[in-house]
Amino acid sequence: MAALPPVPQPIALFPQFIAQGPETIVLREKVMSLSGDSFEIKLASGSPILQVEGNVMSISGKKKVRDMQGNHLFTIAKEHFHLHATYVVKSSLKLMGSKATATFQSHHGKQEKLVMNGNWFNTSADIVDEAMNDAVVARINRKILSGKDLFFGQQTYGVQVAPGVDLALIVALCICLDEKNNEGK
Repeated sequence: MAALPPVPQPIALFPQFIAQGPETIVLREKVMSLSGDSFEIKLASGSPILQVEGNVMSISGKKKVRDMQGNHLFTIAKEHFHLHATYVVKSSLKLMGSKATATFQSHHGKQEKLVMNGNWFNTSADIVDEAMNDAVVARINRKILSGKDLFFGQQTYGVQVAPGVDLALIVALCICLDEKNNEGK
């Protein structure tokens, strides 16, 4: 699959995680995690980049995201009392609705709006920036036929990220997509 082209301006909440070149990240739900929905987040090369800890006792499905030094970056939680499923990331990002729209103020002050388009049943999607003529900034693809995934109910996503896009931001969007897809189960 061809690499995504760079974005003209960085799209980021966390500038230290901006992809310098084409990147692929792998999000793998930890099998039988004691804390709930926890994930391993690595680059395709195998280098870990983020730690995600789920909280099994939280009705909002809170997940804490930390860098590899253990520094807390943000928390993902479901907001209740909305018509559509709505997830909030550290009060700086909101993902909502059946169209899966993410709105936030980037680290350089610009209001951003990213939209996930795709087939939710096989959990593949493009994340596009509508302000840039629907330019694809990330492409999500779930590997659905792994024996471990089927046996343990584990979710694994491969995500291509365009140069200039925040890897941590894309991870947050993918986890929100996973939560949204798991609501009916």
